[in-house]
Amino acid sequence: MQRQVRAVAVEERGFAEIASVGILLAILVGFALFLYCRAEEQTVPVTGRTQRVALSEEDQAQLGAEAYRDILAGSATEIVRTGPEATLVRRTGERIAAVADDPGFVWEFTLIASPAKNAWCLPGGKVAVYSGILEIARDEKGLAVVMAHEIAHAIAQHGAERMLQEQLTRVGLLALSTTLGGLDPASRGALLALFGAGAQLGVLLPFSRDMESEADRIGLIYMARAGYNPEAAIGFWERMAAAREGPEPPEYASTHPSDATRIANLQKWLPEAMEEYRKTTETGVTMLPQLPAGFLLPPAPAQRMAATSASD
Repeated sequence: MQRQVRAVAVEERGFAEIASVGILLAILVGFALFLYCRAEEQTVPVTGRTQRVALSEEDQAQLGAEAYRDILAGSATEIVRTGPEATLVRRTGERIAAVADDPGFVWEFTLIASPAKNAWCLPGGKVAVYSGILEIARDEKGLAVVMAHEIAHAIAQHGAERMLQEQLTRVGLLALSTTLGGLDPASRGALLALFGAGAQLGVLLPFSRDMESEADRIGLIYMARAGYNPEAAIGFWERMAAAREGPEPPEYASTHPSDATRIANLQKWLPEAMEEYRKTTETGVTMLPQLPAGFLLPPAPAQRMAATSASD
């Protein structure tokens, strides 16, 4: 009799645990659906792709402005306010912004004295170019390549789209953790690690590479609309590949397409961009007068830049 009572109690406890897990899973699935349905549906300019983003344009712009202030306020940041390089960055950025599918950004363009070969554009139109990339750009067309690419990321709302993907992935990880609650810690940890690696390699990284490629394509069009020959993109990315320090990581494990994939895609999209460039030049929109060849080579040393800059 006592054995029967204990068996019934164990069975009831098992049912209760299953019910608890089921309820929690239902809550997590409901939360994931809520996140997805709550996300705003957008159409990416130029490519026409439909996307969902985690934040409104207003919220994105507010976060972008706050992050921009924080970055520029860093004690190690040297903002180059005057000089030909700073003028060129502002001129090129304003020219591209004028033809971008601007949702109402308040544009700012900043040159930062740093050896980093990088640039970025935060939501809301806050753009920074690091002086180290000027060596790769070489001239105004080269600078237009990288600035158009970064501006395209912000216009396409890639940051808010990536945020939603990461939120859904975390919910999926929590749901799996709940399901595996009865396993021993070692097995549970191994399965969760496997899921995390699978999500990273199979979902998040491919999405990131797709966003990079989309920014390349949109950037070509923005260059062309601004009167910059988009053919310059091929040379720029070839120089970026040549300047790489160390071996290129495997594409499947990278946030960016491989150099070969990127250049092949650019060549595939060039006819579309060149047609846009032809229409632009035919309507009388031409690029501003070019600076002398090699104007940006070598890049200005940090010491000389600091003399014409102000540190926050």
